[in-house]
Amino acid sequence: MKLYNSKKDKELYYYFNAKKEQLWCYRHRYYDVLGKRKEKYKQGFKSENAAYRELLEVKTAILNGDVKQVEKSNLTVSEWLDIWYETHKNEWKESTRDHRKRVIKTRFKPLIGNYKLAELDKTTYKRIFINKLLTSMEPSTVQLLHRIFKASINAAVDDEILDRNRFTKIKIIKKRKEEKNFLTPEELNVFLPAAKKYLSITSYTLTLLLTFTGFRKGEAFGLQWSDICFETKTITVNKTRDKHGVRSPKSEKSYRKIKIDELLVNQLKLYQKWCKQIKLSFGSHLNDNDLVFINKDGRPSQEYILNRAFRNLFNKLDIKEITPHGLRHTHATILIGNRVPVIEIAERLGNTPQMIYNIYGHSFDKMEDESVRGFTSSVDLSAIQ
Repeated sequence: MKLYNSKKDKELYYYFNAKKEQLWCYRHRYYDVLGKRKEKYKQGFKSENAAYRELLEVKTAILNGDVKQVEKSNLTVSEWLDIWYETHKNEWKESTRDHRKRVIKTRFKPLIGNYKLAELDKTTYKRIFINKLLTSMEPSTVQLLHRIFKASINAAVDDEILDRNRFTKIKIIKKRKEEKNFLTPEELNVFLPAAKKYLSITSYTLTLLLTFTGFRKGEAFGLQWSDICFETKTITVNKTRDKHGVRSPKSEKSYRKIKIDELLVNQLKLYQKWCKQIKLSFGSHLNDNDLVFINKDGRPSQEYILNRAFRNLFNKLDIKEITPHGLRHTHATILIGNRVPVIEIAERLGNTPQMIYNIYGHSFDKMEDESVRGFTSSVDLSAIQ
């Protein structure tokens, strides 16, 4: 491709593409911080002024010492996400690392991976990434992906590749669905007897625990017998377990000790006897440091077993299907409906009061409506209308 000099600047050129269209480019030579000769080149400008403005920006950045931004200006979103992942992956928990690796490959790269990191603007990002995802995903899931992207951009700012994070203050409005991932008290009264009838003793005990405590699944799977005190009727949460093994809980708030009722205590005692029999059948004894939930072969129970049990169970019932995590939401919404103070609900679930308001706002709205109606019904309106 033959370049022709512009009269405005000796580093500014025009050329003709295959369609005989006149386009513009610039080639700026400079020295990096180590004194090595470098060149910044960019083509494809449709006007001389556009190419000239960017050339001046490059020159200004280099004079101001922002060499790194200039050198990284051609970095694509895909390339930067790979750099960010490889740089920080050892700082993350294994489950976080696996999730971020997966979403970078399946979500970020297909939609915005080819864009230049320095040129991707907020409007384009919202249009091609956020709005696209919202057509097939829950707003809460899109919000999570957005937080991951903002974290990667903050790292680019810290590394002086970008001057600021342009993707803050993006609102993702949560849609209210008619069917939520929780059971009403009436539905729960159908679900629990069926669970007792059809589920294995391990799945049923786990189901009862999740229902009556609001534990996260990982917290339940991570329980050891030493965490359960039958005398004080309490359970202590100090770890979580998933397919990657045992690790620390989700947050500092997740460390907690909660009270449980007699029904759950009796079921756990019954289940403990079953576990002892299973251990004895394999020539061992049940110890306090053993995990609570095990299979018939004595090995620790896994999350997929409960998920499968739920699917099979709901196929037999005439109520809406929820996931095992929905029992946590069920626990919370029933407590809210019974007007338990928010701070107590937060402590029981291992959340902050603000998170309870954010997650269960619909329940508080409903409770407030009922309060208004209750007050109105107690007043003799005929005397004041």
